[in-house]
Amino acid sequence: MKIVYMGTPDFAVWPLEALIEAGHEIVLVVTQPDKQKGRGKQVMMTPVKECALKHDIPVFQPVKIKESEAVETLKGYEADVFVVAAFGQILSQEILDMPRLGCFNIHASLLPKYRGAAPIQWAIIDGEKETGVTIMRMDIGLDTGDMVSKSVVEITDEETGESLHDKLAACGAKLIVETMPSIEDGSYVAQKQDDGASCYAKMLTKSLGKIDFSKDAVAIERLIRGLNSWPSAYTTLHGKTCKVWKAEVVMHDSGKAPGTVTEVAKDYITVQTGKGQLKLLQLQLEGKKRVSVRDFLLGHSVTVGETFGEEGWHE
Repeated sequence: MKIVYMGTPDFAVWPLEALIEAGHEIVLVVTQPDKQKGRGKQVMMTPVKECALKHDIPVFQPVKIKESEAVETLKGYEADVFVVAAFGQILSQEILDMPRLGCFNIHASLLPKYRGAAPIQWAIIDGEKETGVTIMRMDIGLDTGDMVSKSVVEITDEETGESLHDKLAACGAKLIVETMPSIEDGSYVAQKQDDGASCYAKMLTKSLGKIDFSKDAVAIERLIRGLNSWPSAYTTLHGKTCKVWKAEVVMHDSGKAPGTVTEVAKDYITVQTGKGQLKLLQLQLEGKKRVSVRDFLLGHSVTVGETFGEEGWHE
């Protein structure tokens, strides 16, 4: 089969590598335009583009894939199937109808749950015990197409957005390779989604990471894990932004106001929340490196009765 592969971030690299290794013919890779990043505004290629160039696969980077010139470019490759993974642009009906066998999306959730931009992180934030990958035949809706295959992945109590990303990327790579034969011969059994069971995983923003200590400790700890490594959960201390990378829940209350430091030990700082307490284990003060609380306390004085969460700057 001739495959046009569409994807942009690291998540999409794993399935692309797997399809290449399995011997499929990738005739074109479509990815988002290169962007300037960092303080030096250096132009960076997308991870998928880097992968494609490594394998000498042609790369196409349309600003808007729905425009007529982009559509004509895609037609020229006469692909049997389009495989899509975190591409970042909506495909028109004209594009969806283009390949002989259809367009198939590798989505990082067990659809119909967690449609949208950030299913990996929201599954952790919401306290799900499992998630997975769904291969879906795409339609004009947002992650609403018929489901072709699924694979379940457990969410552990220590799971972070970063660790779950890697698990699901590997899962998606394996699943798309396993599913391709049934796509090629048309033997797959498509299952319609139950729209009533869906929820939307909205895009992540930096402001989402601001810790509200009036919420319960369990919810805050899940937020910290879900937003690790981006955009990260944060609070403020001594007028500066302080990112929180790791914490544990302490179920009993101290009777103090939310945000109040209730204990400072050698390896942790305990803070009261709206319900239960949070034992902070890894912190990163504005302009500094991420460190254990043991190392943090070597250079910063924190005392019982102080308050986390006063207004401050966030990078």
